[in-house]
Amino acid sequence: MRQINLVDITKLVKEAVIKINYNLDQSLVSLIQKAKTNETRDLSKSILSDILENQEIAKEGNIPLCQDTGVVVVLLEVGNNVTYEGDIYEAINEGVRQGYLEGYLRKSMVTHPFNRVNTLDNTPAIIHTKIIQGDKIKMKIAAKGGGSENMSKVTMLTPTEGIEGVKQLVLDTIFNAGGKPCPPLIVGIGIGGNLEKSAQLAKEAIFRDLDDCSDDKTIKKLEEDLYNEINALGVGPMGVGGNTTCLAVKINYYPMHIASLPVAINIQCHSARHTEVEL
Repeated sequence: MRQINLVDITKLVKEAVIKINYNLDQSLVSLIQKAKTNETRDLSKSILSDILENQEIAKEGNIPLCQDTGVVVVLLEVGNNVTYEGDIYEAINEGVRQGYLEGYLRKSMVTHPFNRVNTLDNTPAIIHTKIIQGDKIKMKIAAKGGGSENMSKVTMLTPTEGIEGVKQLVLDTIFNAGGKPCPPLIVGIGIGGNLEKSAQLAKEAIFRDLDDCSDDKTIKKLEEDLYNEINALGVGPMGVGGNTTCLAVKINYYPMHIASLPVAINIQCHSARHTEVEL
């Protein structure tokens, strides 16, 4: 068994939340640059240029990419040959606490649905845990903004609605969201499981590499079809019109009940802030 010091977990999380809020992933920058080249409207091109300039200013000035520095979401994988002393969830939250305080990042978490009292340190994080083989701890860490999250959706379709029903749900959701989730978007979709599993699948989808595709032929074609059909909606960058409404569509799926077709759509804004760390 490998012993891990939870102080190291805290340090990794602190560094990660600061890094992702100041720096846009280069693969995402490349997609935005490509989208700018392919855009046909001057206003849309201008907005994409502003997005690119904004990320350069943030990187050079060590300042946040966006005023909304998000809720921290952690996909935690713990090896079955790992041991540690203490509470790993508290170690993660301590990293969030330190990162948001030392990085001068906006604190957005409130304690209660109705009294809305701010926790003042952006904790607690939302943590999903898996046990994996091996002697490592892996964390995928995101700062998920409220604007795009608010436009996300979970719907229980019937099996008879099938692929066309899924397509229509996704297209309606993106079109009705308009500029509110700050397009161009990364669209994560979860199909199957049950209500909560589909939502988790969709969340995990937005962590996928931007240049990957599903191993399943049917799902891969659906990713490609939705990418093209979403961009044909004409919503465009920040909702001003154009042919760049999304940068990628990622679909994860899971077995489900014979009577159900759960579908979750997790929308990610163009500032797709996430990273992966390992200890």
